[in-house]
Amino acid sequence: MIRILRQIFRTGIVTEPLHPDPETEIKEVGIRLEEAVRKRFRRSLTIRQVDAGSCNGCELEIHAMNNPIYNCERFGIHFTASPRFADMLLVTGPVTRNMEVALRRTYDATPLPKLVVAVGDCGCNGGIFGESYASLGGVDKVIPVDVYIPGCPPSPAALLNGILKAIS
Repeated sequence: MIRILRQIFRTGIVTEPLHPDPETEIKEVGIRLEEAVRKRFRRSLTIRQVDAGSCNGCELEIHAMNNPIYNCERFGIHFTASPRFADMLLVTGPVTRNMEVALRRTYDATPLPKLVVAVGDCGCNGGIFGESYASLGGVDKVIPVDVYIPGCPPSPAALLNGILKAIS
């Protein structure tokens, strides 16, 4: 135990510094996003997030998008548990063979017009998992994708920009 504590004190703080002012970047995207949501969806964009086999890195950033710093709800973006109420599917991770049918059913249950956004490198092209015995690769191998948001994981600002790109 003492050895571990000594190592911690020797190493020090290794976290990345916080972005100096995330609010300015978010405000710029937010104004355009809110305007697009009001115009196209009558003030409320409802998103169903689907984890198709990810490592949960992208999910952490999606949850951060909903925290008090980024607060996507102020722009009219809401999350739902049912695809029947969703306007957009936000799909993360490479599609595993076990999730293929569930992803297709979710896509089919989403009413028209539906938007699909592939999040993260894994959602875009399979990422480090690629295509294998357990993974089909990117989301576009299973359902049609409208917008790709690359990154491992993409930041909340990148997610908001991708959503804006999808609805514009």
